[in-house]
Amino acid sequence: MRIGLFGGSFDPPHRAHLDACLLAMKRLKLDRVWWLVTPGNPLKNTSHLAPLGERMVAARELANHPRIDVTGLEAVINTRYTFDTIEWLRARCPGVQFVWIMGADNLRHFHRWQKWRAIADLIPIVVVDRPGPSLYASNSTAAQALWRFRIPEEAATSLPTRRPPVWTYLHGLKSVLSSTALRALREKSKAAPAAPVPAAPDETAKPAPKAAKRQAPGQKKSRSKTATGKKSAARRNAAPARSSKARNAKASKSVPAGKRGKVSRKTARKTTRKTAGKTSRKGAK
Repeated sequence: MRIGLFGGSFDPPHRAHLDACLLAMKRLKLDRVWWLVTPGNPLKNTSHLAPLGERMVAARELANHPRIDVTGLEAVINTRYTFDTIEWLRARCPGVQFVWIMGADNLRHFHRWQKWRAIADLIPIVVVDRPGPSLYASNSTAAQALWRFRIPEEAATSLPTRRPPVWTYLHGLKSVLSSTALRALREKSKAAPAAPVPAAPDETAKPAPKAAKRQAPGQKKSRSKTATGKKSAARRNAAPARSSKARNAKASKSVPAGKRGKVSRKTARKTTRKTAGKTSRKGAK
């Protein structure tokens, strides 16, 4: 059988874990993948790590795949380092072709693992692409030291049958999810103070009368000044556009009412005289 080993704290498990295993399962033609939920990563602070049982339940709910098995093997056999776990499995499963699956972020720090060179000599390794870490993982200490043992991605199917040290790099996974980032968000939400719970309303109490809306002391005044300023500006702008007819109408309004009648009667007499004179001259002609 071809079995991929995928170890980690899975605190919390996320979709990128599942996608990485499905990609490796397809490209390497693996029969199964075992998730090794570790009691604690020796390279990380485990003080805020969720209990192993809770992490395994969450991992099983996420995986939910007939060919993915979630196990707490390291807690059962009491191993702390990856080298010891792989050595234990190889001794008890001699006919199985194991492959170690890791993300590009783990390749960057692989040289810090306990007996990392011995791990490379013990089992084939497949590195799954990650959006950020893939940019610098190829230049890491471990990648440079194992460079000559890397095979092309096109030959990934033959990786489980090859003699280690051998490894390859799989591209195609572009998930930015990270257990470290998700765990930090979880701890931040726990540290945040809880919002106060509002008290239940008293149904027997009478509702308080609604207070009349009061206007701010300076609000009305400021609006009136603004409105007055707008009106005066409109008048000033409209003043030059007044016609001579409007000025004459205004002038006529300034004449007293009594004189207005006299003026109109005098004008009527003059008009009558002029008309009569014109008529008489026409008849004489």
